[in-house]
Amino acid sequence: MPSMPLPNPLTPPDSPLSNSMVVNCVAYRFDGQRIGDISLDDISEVMKEPDTFVWVGLHEPDGTLLDKLQEEFDLHDLAIEDAQHAHQRTKIETYGDSLFVVVQTAQLVSGHLAFGETHVFLGARYLVTVRHGASLSYAPARRNCEHSPKLLALGPSYGLYGVLDFIVDNLLPIVKDFREELHELEKDIFSDTFKRSTIRRLYDMQHDLMTLRLAVAPMQDIISQLVRLHPQLIPDELRAYFRDVYDHVFRVNESISAMREMLAAAINVNLSLVTFGQNEVMKKLAGWAAMLAAPTLLTSWYGMNFTHMPELNQPWAYPVLIVLVIGLVVSIYAGLKRARWF
Repeated sequence: MPSMPLPNPLTPPDSPLSNSMVVNCVAYRFDGQRIGDISLDDISEVMKEPDTFVWVGLHEPDGTLLDKLQEEFDLHDLAIEDAQHAHQRTKIETYGDSLFVVVQTAQLVSGHLAFGETHVFLGARYLVTVRHGASLSYAPARRNCEHSPKLLALGPSYGLYGVLDFIVDNLLPIVKDFREELHELEKDIFSDTFKRSTIRRLYDMQHDLMTLRLAVAPMQDIISQLVRLHPQLIPDELRAYFRDVYDHVFRVNESISAMREMLAAAINVNLSLVTFGQNEVMKKLAGWAAMLAAPTLLTSWYGMNFTHMPELNQPWAYPVLIVLVIGLVVSIYAGLKRARWF
């Protein structure tokens, strides 16, 4: 193939296609070698060369930019519409000789779990990734692919593998952080004092993990399709790599399910301990009330000011009554002590 001159850099700042939306636009040869960064206007020139493909990375593009890419790669109208409007479900669609993949992404932002989306257009000679919301840059995935030119020579599908593997691998630290936080919360769960913040955090974690599971579980079906189907875009040499991503997704999904069960158990244990603590307090209060009831009953009798009452005029009556009250209180206390109310 004749040597092709390096095209111009990315679109200049005064272009309506802002560089803030175009993260990367790189041309490659089908021997896995990088040609260089190109502008969007140069894509058509690169595509004229038979042994080249283009990898474009976008972040929250506008309609004008997506229309430009649709023109360059002949993307389907429905796929462009989905890519422009986020909040799509995780899915894989086939449009002629191309694939459109939507996956959910997650990222810890200031201790809180934030979600985003990545839309991927895969063709025989192009790969376009569109990020929305919380998502890390795919520059590390691109570099990893470029470090394996023999695999990158298999085409843009190896770039798709790199992106999906990068997304899944970034989910593992999130699950690990949740597990470590749960271990820290166990101290509060089994503490003697009730903390409303503990229950609140456990509920928030369960909500986040449920949302994360809804994002991760459908990825298994998507990657399973990439392992088995679409031979026109996925070479047989790459199916083992997609199976590896499937194993990672399966492990993440299993970890999330286990964490959700642990959180549900933690919430139930915490509520049970709170209820048990309240019962213990009520038992002690009832015990003290029972001990006070005996002297209250006796003294209320002798406080009725009747003229004729048993032993009222006897000099030993008052000491006997005091001893009787003390004996009753001690007996009640001893009985409650044996019953472990104190």
